[in-house]
This record gives sequence, C-alpha cells and structure tokens, in this order.
Amino acid sequence: MEDDYLPISMLNAFEYCPRRFYYEYVLGEMLVNEHVLEGQLRHERTDAGGVERGPKGAPDTTVRRSVRVYSDRLRLIGVVDVVEEDPGGIVPLEYKKGRGGHWLNDHVQLCAAALCLEERLRTTITHGFIFYFGPRRRVRLAFTPELRRLTETAVDSARAVARAGQLPPPLVDDRRCRDCSLEPLCLPREVRRLTGMEE
Repeated sequence: MEDDYLPISMLNAFEYCPRRFYYEYVLGEMLVNEHVLEGQLRHERTDAGGVERGPKGAPDTTVRRSVRVYSDRLRLIGVVDVVEEDPGGIVPLEYKKGRGGHWLNDHVQLCAAALCLEERLRTTITHGFIFYFGPRRRVRLAFTPELRRLTETAVDSARAVARAGQLPPPLVDDRRCRDCSLEPLCLPREVRRLTGMEE
C-alpha cells in the first residue's frame, strides 16, 4: 500500500518548490542544514507519540501525538504531529520551525492531514492549527473549499511531476532557495544563469 501512497510531507515540499519535491521524493536526496536539524530536534517530543489528557483548562480534551493517517481516495499517507479531540470535534496540529512564510506549503500539508482524518473517521473537520516556534504561537487555519481544492490539485500535480521523470527547473523567484537545505545540490542560481533563465 505505502509504495504508491504519496507522503503528506512531500506535498509540503511540492507546494514549496516542485524541484525540491523531485529531489526528495523521486531521487531520494536529503541534505541536513541547521534549519532541518533544528526542526528535527523541536519535533522530538511529538515524534515520541502517546496519548494524554488536555491541560488543566481543557480536561475534556484528548491529545494524541504522532498520529498515523492515510486516505485511500487520495492515496496519501503520513503522520500528524498532534490530533486534539474534545466534545466540539477533532483538530489537527502541525509544529513548524520559523515564523510562518508567505507560501501555502504548510497549509496544504495540514489540510491533507485533515482530509485523511475526515475519510477515516467519517466526520468533517473545519479547522486546524499550525504552531510556529519562531513567535511561539498557534495560527488557526480554516479548511475552506478553496484550500481543499488547492490541496487536491497539489496531490495530482505532485504525482504528475513524479511520473514525468524530469527534474523541474529552479524557481524564478529564489527567495525560497535561501534557507533550503537542498540549495547546494540544486544550485538554482547557477542553473538559471546557465540556461538563460536570468541574465
């Protein structure tokens, strides 16, 4: 089953940069820089898994860490950092290093996790949260029809890029490249110059 199920984390990579996705998912390349290492260290508690009751102010909340999810309809598989359940419903939560970007990759990843949970639990999940370690705050994310469509389109597009068997070109706007762990392998500026994408 898992061999042709797309990892949810790879949707994050795809939405951030299709070239990064191809390196990681198709070619199996992974480089660790200070940003990747910090993210791994910050996830240690979550990755340990387990179930616990909510904090003092929320005794009716159950907190599940490192929850494995999948969708047969979308052929997705992955792990949600935290799933909180209370009488009001189910809320997925992802932890992210940094402050939150100007891009939708984290939103697509969290929405994909919610779609998996909805399919498995036969329920509707209206929102989730992304906790950014930079400002140390939760950002509420509504699972709007637009975000759901964007997420399902990203699933189809990522599969198409993987099937194409060709490394996508580097991004034209390289602000995303600056902190990317794969920049030394991808060489986006050099490729753009050599292929005439930039003068």
